[in-house]
Amino acid sequence: MTKPKEQITRRRILSGMAGAAVTGVASLGCSSPSTRSAKTPPSRPIRKGRINQSLTYWCYEKYWNIEQMCIIAKELGCKALGLIEPKDWSILKKHGLVCGMTSTHKFVKGMNNPAYHSMCVEMIRKSIDNNAAAGFPNVITFTGFTQTDDGIVDPDDGMKNSVAGCKKIIGYAEKKGVNLCLEILNSRESAAMKGHPGYQGDHIDYCMEIVKKVGSPRMKILFDIYHVQIMDGDIIRRIRQYKDYIGHYHTAGCPGRNEIDNTQELNYEPIMKAIAETGYTGLVSHEFIPTRDPLEGLKQAVTLCDV
Repeated sequence: MTKPKEQITRRRILSGMAGAAVTGVASLGCSSPSTRSAKTPPSRPIRKGRINQSLTYWCYEKYWNIEQMCIIAKELGCKALGLIEPKDWSILKKHGLVCGMTSTHKFVKGMNNPAYHSMCVEMIRKSIDNNAAAGFPNVITFTGFTQTDDGIVDPDDGMKNSVAGCKKIIGYAEKKGVNLCLEILNSRESAAMKGHPGYQGDHIDYCMEIVKKVGSPRMKILFDIYHVQIMDGDIIRRIRQYKDYIGHYHTAGCPGRNEIDNTQELNYEPIMKAIAETGYTGLVSHEFIPTRDPLEGLKQAVTLCDV
């Protein structure tokens, strides 16, 4: 969406939300939702605050620009946006928000191949520097795909190489006070941005072994609930098991990576209660792809996760 020429105001953004939502949903090939409630500004649904909630921007960029997304996040009571480029961080800061997770290298070429280490480390170092200067908490990393430019990487070799690669930069992350978060991604779903066939770090136990072997308090797991559910399930048990190593959470409905409502199999209220009970104080970021009015879906998700 193109940024409006005139000054953006909270009232103007929220009053125009219904039209933007209808246009965006129509572009996805879905039927237009009712817009009555979308015209009403959200009334800060987060009340309890045991879960620090965030929104991951790429899921909503076809509906709102970053300024608009910041206004929505603030009205919903969220504390961060995720995967925002540093050039836009001034907008976040203006609205009192942080970037909850910062991009580095891509997930195809990652730490499982030593040939990619220099590239990955250089990009991670740059993101660590940016985060440290801004006071933001986390940067992301990936194992990469099993199929590399040098052939197939054996899982044991991939783990060994990933540990070695992360050890090349984790000391710098410690020095700068920034977490390096390894994300698990599912390899079963082939639809774009819903799964990544060929990704090596596709099981939570495999990724956790990498994190443990790196052996740093700044080396964490990015626990994507949607991806873990597809590959391993047993979400609450794993949250409790790995609580000391989790640096960030992502949410989405399963199957489909859509709204976290009664159309999917995950029960997010007890999941959020389990997270809160572990004493986790980091961010839980909504990363689902809307199939209906995006504002209503976000309001529903934020309210549901406020346990």
